Amino acid sequence: MSYPVVSVIIPTFRAAPYVSEAVASVFRQTFPDFEILLVNDGSPDTDDLERAIEPYRDRIIYIEQENRGPGGARNTAISRARGEFLAFLDSDDIWLPHYLAEQIGALRRDASLDFIYADAVLFGDSVPAGETYMATSPSHGPVTLESLLNRDCMVITTCTIVRREAVIHVGGFDEDRLVVPCEDLDLWIRLAYNGCRMAYQRRVLARHRLLATSLVAHDELRLWTAQIRVLRKTAETLTLAPSARETIARRIVACEAEHALAAGKRSLDEGQFDQALEQLERANSFFRSRKLSAVMLCLRHAPRLLHIIFEARNSAWEALAPSRKVLRRLPRRSRFPSDSI
Repeated sequence: MSYPVVSVIIPTFRAAPYVSEAVASVFRQTFPDFEILLVNDGSPDTDDLERAIEPYRDRIIYIEQENRGPGGARNTAISRARGEFLAFLDSDDIWLPHYLAEQIGALRRDASLDFIYADAVLFGDSVPAGETYMATSPSHGPVTLESLLNRDCMVITTCTIVRREAVIHVGGFDEDRLVVPCEDLDLWIRLAYNGCRMAYQRRVLARHRLLATSLVAHDELRLWTAQIRVLRKTAETLTLAPSARETIARRIVACEAEHALAAGKRSLDEGQFDQALEQLERANSFFRSRKLSAVMLCLRHAPRLLHIIFEARNSAWEALAPSRKVLRRLPRRSRFPSDSI
């Protein structure tokens, strides 16, 4: 029996309006040796989803399961995959026609590579035309355990191809709900720790959709909570060099500050002024921002006026928030389920 070179894994949850575009982009690939495993992870829009993929049902492996989250959906597909490589595609993203050819070509040119990712152009809600993932979330230098921990290399899951055996060797994705939406970061860390050789190419090979719902404070809180959990899990379960432990400690402090900043914004939006002030003070002990100090001054002396201003024009927050040149490199990953970091 012949096996495909690539198993394309598409987890889906509440993505019926977009999933047919994702699947169609795979069938437009110039590299033809693949299989598609699409996992319906207990999605409430199953009827719409199945209508959307009906033209492709006889050419894909369609799997339905109870909701287990993105890690569980991908693990289900991995257990059924037959390819030498796994290619992850989020159900609302799109590959360009030469994606697989370029990525597999790079892996074939360097047989020591186990993992590669590429760049994608961003599109969707309020995205400047032509902006790319790596422009907003840069990758610098070689991909190592420390560069992943320090966020010097930011992996976009929808542009990732990895050897199947390497993923199986480290146990696949963590299905703990508390690491969502950072279950991908957790896997990359474990792959690097176990000697997986990783690289990237800066070619734009996909289109990565961003939705306004992925930018609200509640999602930011979830993102920073998950990243902190992944970092602490890494420190607790892996035997690390002192430099890696220092990197983790530093990143946890930064993530806690970002969490406090997001919590302060949410409390301000909800009119909980005392809580907002407490959280923003905690955040500013890290950021030491004059702009954030101005927000806190207004909270102390004219909280209701500040609330009215922010309700009228919520974008005022960005004008008053601290400069985050170092920390703005959030993992802008998929909104699954309706969900980066």
